[in-house]
Amino acid sequence: MEIAYYAPLKSPTHGTPSGDRRVAGLLMDALAHAGHQVTLVTDFSSFDKAGDAQRQAALRDEGLALARRLVEQWRDGGRGALPDLWLTYHVFYKAPDWLGPYVSAALGIPYVIAEASHAPKRAGGPWAIGHEACGDAIRRADLVVCPSRDDIAGIRALTGAPERILHLPPFLDLAPFAAAREGRDAQRARFAAAHDLDPQLPWLLAVAMMRPGDKLASFAALAAALARVRDVEWRLLVAGDGPARAQVESALESAVPGRTRYLGEMTLAGLAPLCAACDLFAWPAVNEAYGMAMLEAQAAGLPVVSSNLRGVPDVVQDGRTGLLAPPGDEIAFAARIRELLTDSARRGAMGTAAARFVAEERGVAIAARRLADALASVRSGGGPR
Repeated sequence: MEIAYYAPLKSPTHGTPSGDRRVAGLLMDALAHAGHQVTLVTDFSSFDKAGDAQRQAALRDEGLALARRLVEQWRDGGRGALPDLWLTYHVFYKAPDWLGPYVSAALGIPYVIAEASHAPKRAGGPWAIGHEACGDAIRRADLVVCPSRDDIAGIRALTGAPERILHLPPFLDLAPFAAAREGRDAQRARFAAAHDLDPQLPWLLAVAMMRPGDKLASFAALAAALARVRDVEWRLLVAGDGPARAQVESALESAVPGRTRYLGEMTLAGLAPLCAACDLFAWPAVNEAYGMAMLEAQAAGLPVVSSNLRGVPDVVQDGRTGLLAPPGDEIAFAARIRELLTDSARRGAMGTAAARFVAEERGVAIAARRLADALASVRSGGGPR
């Protein structure tokens, strides 16, 4: 199947690393793995960060003009064969899809969204234009693929048809993490030498961009929790960078001075060995949809301590692959970190279970099969299986 692919928030080819960009690329990989021909149609972004109605209107006009040009190009043969299906990744009120609904209707092809959210509280607010467009796109979609169960209720209210929704939890390419696990001892020795770390101590890991908003709030919550377990010997490794790095370092050094090593921005090739070298992944995940970094950590054999909110339970299995604390409960979060820091046997068992869980249930090949079945059904006029 020829699939026209589009990501209105951030293109998979965007220069700045992020979880969103990584998931967009993984979705393309899964579609290709299923035998589809996937073409990234454009890198046009409809994202409005500030809630500027004038900018949203301008982006709408630009998007619809681009949609019309795409239809004309396909019809006159300028873009090659017509696509069999349009798929848009990640639609929400700050980054609506102005292209997919128009192009799909004009060409008479199915319209699919992978990851969408819709909150009624945004109606009439600063992003009213984007909110309405997001709702319209979801209503028109022949299928909405939901990585997080947390979004399903809002999507169902718009589609009115459960058969138009597929719950497909987050997935990843297992190979880099499996390879890193095999070389854990060597990786640990390398990181210990490079960053003045005692390999006999437990190493905690956090991986995130350092930017204002929810990421900075997560780092602040992590710092506050770690201050409650400073009587235990451990070290924290942080992978990531960004405009809020000074605030992140200030929060951590004020709470637990001298305990953190800052590794900066890392590629996936560097992250997999880092995950394998550590002992525990700790991240509060403030307002995160699900947290791909936590899935990657588990693939490398790390148990996770996080918060029981939004899509995190789709990534971390509480009591099996990690421990989840009530959202915003700093004391409970710290207690769960302490539980695993002071129990190496339980930590090891959970790490083994985490790697098995990801390998058996969250690999790209498994996702590819489910996507292939669902898209075939949509194209034939049915719903997802």
